[in-house]
Amino acid sequence: MQRFLILILAVLMGAPPAHAVRVKDLGSFWGDRSNELTGTGLVVGLNRTGDSRQNEASIQALVKRLQGMGYALNADQVLSRNVALVAVTAELSTHHRSGTRLDVTVSSVGDATSLEGGTLLSTPMKALDNKVHAVAQGNVTVGGYQLSANGERSGKNITTTGRVEGGAIVELETATSVDYNEKSQVDFVLSQPDFTTADRLAEAINVEFEDEVAYARDAGTVLVNVPEVFRGRFARFAARVEAVEVIPDSVARVVINERTGTVVMGNKVTIGQCAVSHGGLQIEVQSDVDVSQPGAFSPGQTAIVQDPELSVVEESGSVHLVEGTTLNDLAAAMNALQVKPRDLITILQMMQAQGCMHAEVVVQ
Repeated sequence: MQRFLILILAVLMGAPPAHAVRVKDLGSFWGDRSNELTGTGLVVGLNRTGDSRQNEASIQALVKRLQGMGYALNADQVLSRNVALVAVTAELSTHHRSGTRLDVTVSSVGDATSLEGGTLLSTPMKALDNKVHAVAQGNVTVGGYQLSANGERSGKNITTTGRVEGGAIVELETATSVDYNEKSQVDFVLSQPDFTTADRLAEAINVEFEDEVAYARDAGTVLVNVPEVFRGRFARFAARVEAVEVIPDSVARVVINERTGTVVMGNKVTIGQCAVSHGGLQIEVQSDVDVSQPGAFSPGQTAIVQDPELSVVEESGSVHLVEGTTLNDLAAAMNALQVKPRDLITILQMMQAQGCMHAEVVVQ
């Protein structure tokens, strides 16, 4: 049996020049956090793409809303397909004040097929303290479409989830126990803990202020002393710290999504000498369905007959020599050989298991 052979000879893969990023893109000051808000509401105005009559929760929510407006109705009197029961979510920062607006995400919780063209009715949104912190309302926008005619259906992307830009008004602010203007020290928390990045960040802040004001407490925290001149003016100090640029470090990691065939490799991935042989065998099973119809007045019966066919296709083998020292060379070689994403996933997993690829493989 012929095999599809890929021979990869790669010395240490050189990483491209790293680019500095702002400190504010690496994390945030301790105490600066968001709170999740959730609510359950109704989207109306749908073109018969809402919840069906079988979704009793949607019908009951609509009836309750109409009864609150003075209509004497019961569930048996409502047959609308233009309404959908939805979950509404948003993030409320400790810096948001009463009257400011938030973007909200609207997701169907019933059997609605699309929220396109709908309008979210006034929906209270609560935090973990069970208090209403915001009220959402507005037109829902979705990033796709759904079309159907004569039993045929066509669509693009997800239409059962949408957004209302600026659709929530903050009614109650979230309290915070941190008063930055009274603090002489504050922790900066990294979004992705790393000892090297934390040390570089502290050094960059010290260079900016020309003093030893910061040091790495651990892999995820940098302690920063607030200079005397910035006491009581923490916003100006924070703005100066966040504008400092740092070159973050990264681990050698390959992230694989087997459902979509997506592979993302970092620039720290290195490849040693190895030979990879990957079979190109393709097996396809087809089944033709026929109807066996007996002759007139015969004792036979009409029956469905399946005629299975098995075909095996094997790709021709070839040997390719790839010479390169960068990740771009490896990617270019794979593209030139027309390696399919799922085949590439298998190759990378086996290379990592053999030890010739020095990287952490994360499968999602």
